Amino acid sequence: MYQRRWPSGQALAIAQAKDPYWNQFVRKNSFEAFAESMMVAIHEETHMWDLDPARTRWNVHTAAWVNAARQDTVVPLHDGFPRKEILPLIKDRLSDSMDGIYLRDKTQGDYHMQGVTAELNAGLTGLPAVTVLQEYIKGVGASNARDIAATNLRYLLLYLRVAKDRHPDYWAKIRNEPKLRELVLTQFLRTAYWLEKSAPYTGKLGSPNADKITATNYAPENIAVLEEFTGRKVRTDTQKNCTTT
Repeated sequence: MYQRRWPSGQALAIAQAKDPYWNQFVRKNSFEAFAESMMVAIHEETHMWDLDPARTRWNVHTAAWVNAARQDTVVPLHDGFPRKEILPLIKDRLSDSMDGIYLRDKTQGDYHMQGVTAELNAGLTGLPAVTVLQEYIKGVGASNARDIAATNLRYLLLYLRVAKDRHPDYWAKIRNEPKLRELVLTQFLRTAYWLEKSAPYTGKLGSPNADKITATNYAPENIAVLEEFTGRKVRTDTQKNCTTT
């Protein structure tokens, strides 16, 4: 299984073997049950690594386990604003179930940029785990893996738009942070890559809404704010996981 996997999260998964909380997330009664629950385990353990106080100060700077070879630390965030402010920009109900958790909940909705980047990264470390094991997935534990990635990318793009339009001082601060710009670009391209690789298994790893949300993420206004923020041109053709250079 490790040999077949993309390196994203591999070292993290190995480290979990002796984790005292492993059994809270992973079912070991069969390999199929293990495969289904792997996404949840890696998702939650990514949070534990990213948000460890040794690497992260909530709303000040964050960390992000990207893959076995790259772990970004002390990425400046400069606080931000409650992520629930992006709700007016969501005109459909494609992500309604997650909007209720992440944006409308009294506590979760008040999370700032930290909540947006952390949730996306956790989804982007879990999705590869189930994509390469899709033949063992029965569509229970990992059945929203694609939706999580697409929805949290939606949140990131909308957060940038609200920052630019309503919080110019904050927008100026985060645009002046190379590590944050690079992380945002990396996560956008990772999302494109893994949503494409997992697309043939959407019935097991997500709902049809994942592709519909992805289409809205590529709306001109979202691509424009991404390119303005990162200073890079992204491709919107069949090579969506690449920049134009």
